[in-house]
Amino acid sequence: MPKPKNADPASYEAALEELEQLVGRIESGQMPLDQLLAGYQRGAALLAFCRDRLEAVQEQVRVLDEGTLQPWTQE
Repeated sequence: MPKPKNADPASYEAALEELEQLVGRIESGQMPLDQLLAGYQRGAALLAFCRDRLEAVQEQVRVLDEGTLQPWTQE
């Protein structure tokens, strides 16, 4: 059974991939006007999904660091 078009993505990475594909189709200028509106709405939903995921991970990091975020340094 195929998943509905407006279903949440399986993961943050899946949401980013779908968003990149959607932006590519919108920027191509080849989408009909009614699809542009639907694409914009889906893009907004994907962005909200990604923000929620990032905030959830950020909160988990805060809890693990006992409420104090440590600066991240790349080694």
